[in-house]
Amino acid sequence: MLGGMTDTRGVDDAELAALVQRLTDAVVIADADGTIVFWNDASAALFGWSAAEAVGQTLDLIIPERLRGRHWDGYHRVMQTGHSDYGTRLLEVPALARDERRLSIGFTVTLLHQDDGSVRGIAAVIRDETERWQQRREVQAELERLRAGQ
Repeated sequence: MLGGMTDTRGVDDAELAALVQRLTDAVVIADADGTIVFWNDASAALFGWSAAEAVGQTLDLIIPERLRGRHWDGYHRVMQTGHSDYGTRLLEVPALARDERRLSIGFTVTLLHQDDGSVRGIAAVIRDETERWQQRREVQAELERLRAGQ
């Protein structure tokens, strides 16, 4: 899975894979076509799909239908150019859980490259920001209410 990432400080591929599997943040890895190839335990907890159900599906599994066109335009552009603005910047977007709950997620991405430098996929580290997003929305609504009363 991690392809030759043996660390000279004594961390091997199996240890890294086990660590990523147990992280409390969701980790989703998709190939260049957008097919899910890795789904850790936190992904299952967040989105409600087991790894066995998610792996082999496209990212449409968690993308609300109304946002899919925009997502795929950006995804294919990143795969072609090898450039993403979200490697160092948190992206916050709506997502969808198995039970059709609307989620607000924050994530960063890392591009995965072939030996020749071409992009072979993307890894996203994802957090559930739904509660924080709702709190921000409530604060904004309260501020607007207060401003309207002045």
